[in-house]
Formats: sequence, structure tokens, C-alpha cells
Amino acid sequence: MTHHITPARTYVLVWLALVVLTFVTTGIAYIDMGPFNIVVALAIAVIKMSLVIWIFMGVREQTNLTRLFVVAGFFWFAILIVITGSDYISRGWVPLGRMW
Repeated sequence: MTHHITPARTYVLVWLALVVLTFVTTGIAYIDMGPFNIVVALAIAVIKMSLVIWIFMGVREQTNLTRLFVVAGFFWFAILIVITGSDYISRGWVPLGRMW
């Protein structure tokens, strides 16, 4: 197995992309898109997460088994998000009780 050296230029370009996407996320927060604000913010966050994992964590140069475990981790995370979201959505039917 050979050791891959990523050029510094790649790291700088990815860092600049992360900074720009952070400013875009901040700018999007001031635009009223209704319920799509969270969708756009999460889409930008997924792009930033993918850049960090793919470049900075070096998954790009790893074996297929490592990539499989990375994908499996995100699949498990998606399952947890769906379960949490379904619990949150289903709480609207519970009547509010009296305190004490």
C-alpha cells in the first residue's frame, strides 16, 4: 500500500470552499423561504460535511472497506434522525396536561 500525499493547494481550496459555504449559510438565514430554510441549511451542511470527510479525513484514498464503514455510519445516523423526527411529529396529538 502506497502513501498518498495530498497537495497543500487542495487543502487550501477546500478550506476556502468551507468558509464560503459558511457565509452562504449565514446569508441564507436572513432570507425567508418558509419551511425550506432548514432544508437549504441542511443541504449546505451535508456538502460541508462531505468535503471534510472526503478530503481532510482522507477517505478518498482509503480502501473500499473503510468507505463502506463510513457509509454505514451515515446510514445509521439517518435511521436515528428518522426515528427522532417521527417521534417529534407524532407528539402533536398528545393533549397538554395541567401542571400540579
